Amino acid sequence: MPRLNPDLDRLRPSAISDVFDMANRLREDGRELFDFSVGEPDFDTPQNIREAAKVAIESGQTRYTAVDGTALLKQAIAAKFRRDNGLDFSNDQIVVASGAKPLLAVAIQAVAGQGDEVVISTPCWTSHIGMIELAGATARLMETGIETGFKMTPEQLARTLNPNTRLLLLCSPSNPTGAVYTADELAALGDVLADYPDVWVLSDDLYEHIVFEKDHFATIAAVSPAVGKRTLTVNGVSKCYAMTGWRIGYAGGPSEWVKAIRKVFTQSNGGPCSVSQAAAIEALNGPQAYLSEWLAIYRQRRDLALSLLRDAPGLECAVPEGAFYIMPKCAGLLGRKTPSGGAIESSADFCRYLLEAFGVVTVPGAGFLCDPYFRISFATSEDVIKEGCARIVAATRSLA
Repeated sequence: MPRLNPDLDRLRPSAISDVFDMANRLREDGRELFDFSVGEPDFDTPQNIREAAKVAIESGQTRYTAVDGTALLKQAIAAKFRRDNGLDFSNDQIVVASGAKPLLAVAIQAVAGQGDEVVISTPCWTSHIGMIELAGATARLMETGIETGFKMTPEQLARTLNPNTRLLLLCSPSNPTGAVYTADELAALGDVLADYPDVWVLSDDLYEHIVFEKDHFATIAAVSPAVGKRTLTVNGVSKCYAMTGWRIGYAGGPSEWVKAIRKVFTQSNGGPCSVSQAAAIEALNGPQAYLSEWLAIYRQRRDLALSLLRDAPGLECAVPEGAFYIMPKCAGLLGRKTPSGGAIESSADFCRYLLEAFGVVTVPGAGFLCDPYFRISFATSEDVIKEGCARIVAATRSLA
């Protein structure tokens, strides 16, 4: 047989995919599951956005668009950056893609390659690491934990940056931890980066509107203007506007970086879906009141889950400041035994036990390069949260 690209050997199998596969097999067997694994809003896309898509279809907006997005959508994105973030971009500093995920991947490829290091803190979104590896670069990891609020410190960043560093990747609010950097914390990181003018910064802001402390969200390009000149700020409509399936991500940043991304897209991508772009214009330009309504619901769900998990012996939970995830630490469960005699030696063991014995779907920390932690998504109904968390508590109490 002809060989495959050997670079693919660098990619790790996804621990999240393993959980999904096991959960799907149990569903096929008729098991009732309480699913905390999916990082997706359970709200419907707002009616005004759906109507904008219908109008686009009926008016014939169903053909190819520019590979990096329509001018009208770029104008809406520029207005959003000015309104929400105090960032001023021209259309040629903005790029649109079929989701933030491919945009992040190409953004990394555009600045980092063989021999380069990309600095990222853990726990981290599993795909961030895969993107770095596909670019041929090396991920330089900074470990954080519940003790530090899952945030890197300026001192830690200063120890990690080196002549091989090409890029710093920030994710705030964080998937998987819900950690949110304050403006002061970002400014302190910017002070460190000032001594490394050859380092680009990639800011993943996808959960921007899911922040539980009022006026708490900040983005490094706005907080540290000098660093902002070499920062690509990535966002999208999927998480905040409940538009995951519409597949629209966007970014604003230095013209040369955006131009490089556009260059790759001309050879690898078609333009984003024309109908989805029309819907995204309405999402960004239209009414925003429901964002605060949804945020209140997320906050209520977060507080409910935390109140229930407090009764779980062996678990320790930080209060997430944003996104819709809780990252419990399960170090207190390691070394314990299940009623059948199985050993709990990692978060993966505990998540497997939760799924098989209690029908609760979670994601082990190995998928985010952290152990012993696991991720819970509270983007689900209160009924699921009540029953699922009660089962997690029961599972911890069942361990000898």
